[in-house]
Amino acid sequence: MKYLVRILATALTAIGLVSAASAQQAPGAAKKLLTPENSAVIMIDHQSQMAFAVQSIDRTLLVNNATALAKTAKAFNVPVVLTTVAEKSFSGPLFGGIKAVYPTAPVIDRTTMNSWEDKNFRDAVHKTGKKKLVMAALWTEVCLTMPALSALEEGYEVYIVTDASGGVTKEAHDNAVARMVQAGAVPVTWMQVLLEYQRDWARQSTYDATVKIAMEHGGAYGTGLEYAKAMLGHDAGEGKAAAK
Repeated sequence: MKYLVRILATALTAIGLVSAASAQQAPGAAKKLLTPENSAVIMIDHQSQMAFAVQSIDRTLLVNNATALAKTAKAFNVPVVLTTVAEKSFSGPLFGGIKAVYPTAPVIDRTTMNSWEDKNFRDAVHKTGKKKLVMAALWTEVCLTMPALSALEEGYEVYIVTDASGGVTKEAHDNAVARMVQAGAVPVTWMQVLLEYQRDWARQSTYDATVKIAMEHGGAYGTGLEYAKAMLGHDAGEGKAAAK
């Protein structure tokens, strides 16, 4: 039945009776929900040297999650601000997976641990025109906490991507998350951001990209999608995804 609903939604979208926008802005959706139109993604200090000391999350998983977040922003055409700290002198290059997603995007290099104290970074965030900031950083207790608190104080809504961030210990990461939440930040995960942006499986313009990102980076969920496509065929696989 759900597969038939998907076919009907596809047909209605194709003839213009249902648009991607109307699916996204469905009646009853909370204004607090993230959409590609109301948010920007901020990725701070996802660099090799910064990752070496991370102990709060498996570092391979961290790279996977940060790359997935970058791909999510790209797929939904969400404004992205990329920044590094002391790239040439200490912290090393941006993760290769993120750089591959944004090969020509400007990367703001800083000396400040708090990126919000860097004028070029602050100007780039202001330029997005978005009041909801989806932020991830290394380390959680330093380079995420300080700009998150600063942005909150400036009136932004801050959503911290906890599994695309990492601290030097689990305690450091957990305490930092608690501090930001107490100040008003909202903890999310990269998969939550992906599916919150997609919201409606009838949204055809980003459907394929959403499924592809989930298959590449979504662990067990992605494996399930691969199984469905392999065993049930391409269309049935999409139907399976839509029936989630």
